[in-house]
Amino acid sequence: MPDGNGGPQKIDFDSKVKEEVLRGQIGPNLECAYYPCHFPGLDCSLCFCPFYPCEDYDLGEFVESKRGGMVWSCSNCLWIHRGSVAGEAITLLGELEKKPSREKLDSIRSELEKRHPKRARSLMVLGATSGAGKSLTVAALCRIFSDLGYEVSPFKSQNMSLNSMVTPEGEEIARIQVLQAMAARKEPNARMNPILVKPKGGMTSQIIVEGRPYRDIEVKEYYTDFTLTEGVEIVRRSFDFLSRSNDIVIGEGAGSPAEINIYDLEIANMKTAEIMDAACILVVNIEWGGSFAHILGTLDLLKEEHRRMFKGVIINNMRGLPDILKEGIIKIEELTGVPVLGVVPHIDLYLPDEDSMGLSSMRKEGSNIDIGVIRLPMISNYTDFDALGLEKDVSVIFIDKPRELQRVNAIIIPGSKNSVADLVWMRETGIFDAIKELEGKIPILGICGGFQIMGRRILDPECLEGQAGPEIEGLCLIDCETRFDAYDKRTIQVKGQLLVDGSLSAIKGYEIHMGKTEIGDCSPLFQIEESGGLRSEGAISKDKMCMGTYMHGLFDLPSFRRFFLELVTKSERDGDIEDHDSLVEENLDKLAEVVRNNIDMDAILKILKL
Repeated sequence: MPDGNGGPQKIDFDSKVKEEVLRGQIGPNLECAYYPCHFPGLDCSLCFCPFYPCEDYDLGEFVESKRGGMVWSCSNCLWIHRGSVAGEAITLLGELEKKPSREKLDSIRSELEKRHPKRARSLMVLGATSGAGKSLTVAALCRIFSDLGYEVSPFKSQNMSLNSMVTPEGEEIARIQVLQAMAARKEPNARMNPILVKPKGGMTSQIIVEGRPYRDIEVKEYYTDFTLTEGVEIVRRSFDFLSRSNDIVIGEGAGSPAEINIYDLEIANMKTAEIMDAACILVVNIEWGGSFAHILGTLDLLKEEHRRMFKGVIINNMRGLPDILKEGIIKIEELTGVPVLGVVPHIDLYLPDEDSMGLSSMRKEGSNIDIGVIRLPMISNYTDFDALGLEKDVSVIFIDKPRELQRVNAIIIPGSKNSVADLVWMRETGIFDAIKELEGKIPILGICGGFQIMGRRILDPECLEGQAGPEIEGLCLIDCETRFDAYDKRTIQVKGQLLVDGSLSAIKGYEIHMGKTEIGDCSPLFQIEESGGLRSEGAISKDKMCMGTYMHGLFDLPSFRRFFLELVTKSERDGDIEDHDSLVEENLDKLAEVVRNNIDMDAILKILKL
C-alpha cells in the first residue's frame, strides 16, 4: 500500500502476528479458501509475516500497486512458510513481553537465518557404482537432519525406474524418492524427482516431466536433444523451488559420475551438482570388491573442477570389522585428498528395493504359502508385493518359466510398462498357457498391466504399446477389455472399501496407467471414494478365483492382504497381520541410527556450514 507520498508504506501486522503466536503453530491450513497461496504443503502458522516488510531482495521485491505507488510483495517468499522457520519464529516471538522494535525484529530474523538459510544448504550423494547405497544414504541423512529439526528434502534430478508412485497432487515420481520423502517427514512432490525415465522396450523410454507424461524418446535423442536443453531447465526450476522451501536439500546421483562415454551429456550427476552448488560425497559399496580402486578411479576420472566439489567418502555395507580398513583409508586419503567420513556396516532392513535385479526366485525358510509373481520383462511397481513377504508363512517368488507355476498356491500378474509386449512374451514362453491351465484351481490376481492382460483382449489401434498389432487376445480370465486410444495417463491416490462377501474393509493405494478398461459380466472388486461419491473399481469372477485391479499398493493395508491369503488357504488367518507403513518407519529410524553412529556427522555439518 502506498503512503501519502506514493512511497512504500510499512504495514503494521503486529496485532495479527500476536493472534497467531497465541494461537500456536497450526501447520498447513487446509480449510483456508486461499490454500495453498504459495505452494502445496506450506506451513500456514504465520499467515501474516512478522518481519513484513523485510525489504530483503532474496525473499521479495517492490511491485507496482493497483492503487498507485510501490508495495513490497512477498508472493514468491517461501522462507517463512517452512515449518522449521515458522515454528522457531513463533517460539522467539512468544517469549517477548512487549511489542518488538524493527531493530529487534531484524535481529530475530537474522538469528533465524543462521540456522535456516534463505536458500537451502546443498549436499549431493554420488556412487562409485550402481548399487553403492546412494538411495538409502540419502534416506538416512534426510531422517537424521529431520531429527535435528531441519526442513530437509531429497532431490533426484533424473531417475530411470519402472517402480513409481503417485503423490497427493497426482504426480508420478520414482518410488525411492517417496521413501526418501517419508524419511524427511515430507509429503512427496514431483520437484523431488522432476525427470523420470521409464523404459518401454528396445531403445525407447517414456519421459515423465514434473510428474506428468511428456513424450516417448529414444536414447540417442534423449542425450543429444533433451538433457542439455529442456532437461537442464527442468532440473534448475525444480531445485530452485526446493532450495527456497527447505533448510537442506540432499541430492542423489545416478549410476556413477565418472561414466566418461556420456560425461558431458548426462544431467543426473555433476551437472545437477553444479546447479545445486552442492558439496559432494562419494559412496562405495565395499561388498562389490575393489572399493579403494573405485574411490581413486572415480575421482581421477572427474574433471578437476568437479573433483574439487567432493568433500568426503563413505564406505558402505561393511560386514567385518572396520579396523582392518585403517591403513587403506589413510592411503586413499593421501592419494585423493578427500577424507573418509565413515564406514557404515551391513544392515538387515525392511525397506522397498529400487532394483528389480534383486527380485528373488527362492522360497523363504519356514513358509508354506508360495505366491508366484510373473517376472514380466517390463515389470513395474514390484514393491507392491513387499507387504505380502512380511507374513512369516508366505514366500513371494518371481517366476519366468512355466514349470515353476506348478508349485505355487496363487499367481499374481504384476504391473507392466508395456502390457502388450509382456502379453506377447507370456505367449512365447508358455507362461500364458500354463496360467490358463490353472484357471479355477488357484487364485489369480492381475494388477494394473496384469489386469489388462487377464481380460478378453487389448485394443491398441494407434500402436501406443508397440507394433504387436491393433488387437491382441488376453488370458480371458476376466470379462473385460482394455483400449489404448490416447497418450494420456491416470495418476491418482485412491482409497475405498473391499466389496467382496459384504465386506467394507478399508483399502488404499494409487493408480498409474494408460488405457481404459471396460468391465462385462463380473462384479467390481472395490468401491472407491472419488469427487464426493463412489465408483466401482476392478473386477472379480463369479468363483472369486480370478480378479483384477488398477490399484497399486493394495497389500500395504492388512485388509486386502488378509482377504487374499484367506482365499489362498481357504481358512481364516490367525493373529495380527504386520502393519507395513509402521515397519517402514521403524526401519528408517534404524537406518538413520546406524548411519549417524558410523559417520562423522560433525564433519558433514561443517561441510554444510550449519
